[in-house]
Amino acid sequence: MKVPVNSIRAGNVIEYNGKLWVASKVEHISPGKGGAFVAIEAKALREGNKLQERFRSGETIEHVHIDDRECTFLFKDENGYTFMDKENFEQLAVGADVLDADLARFLQDGMEVSVSLYEGTPVGIELPKTVTLSVIEADAVVKGQSASSSYKPAVVEGGIRVMVPPHIGVGTRLVINTEDGSYMERAKD
Repeated sequence: MKVPVNSIRAGNVIEYNGKLWVASKVEHISPGKGGAFVAIEAKALREGNKLQERFRSGETIEHVHIDDRECTFLFKDENGYTFMDKENFEQLAVGADVLDADLARFLQDGMEVSVSLYEGTPVGIELPKTVTLSVIEADAVVKGQSASSSYKPAVVEGGIRVMVPPHIGVGTRLVINTEDGSYMERAKD
């Protein structure tokens, strides 16, 4: 569906030059001299490359309808990842090219995710903002370190390296941010 480029917001999916792009940053610019324009930064859904493009404010662009489904992660195999749709219990096979390898590290059995479908084909997966993982390896505390500003490396389930406060030991359950893989807090459970 063609829409004015002024109506595009961050997170919208557009079709441009025969590819699907998700807008990550949209800026409306009105220079003192000349016409207003919209600068869009976007990332290709399938290929992963980036786009920076300027459009005159009167132009239209193809806005793509994406169907988001709530799914449960089942397993990973040589073909990719398999999820189960929570509404109709169908299994969705998602290729490894759709799910970023950094995000795939956080997948756990039974994890609730949102799978984005374009014409029935999975094009993206959104994980929860945080996951709770146990520490499987942590360096010992170095005597004399102040607890306020020093962090030590630790490895949590899935082989993910995280910088944690000195008091964290093996077996401690941590809340990890899935967007950047950083330590947030100790789990409350």
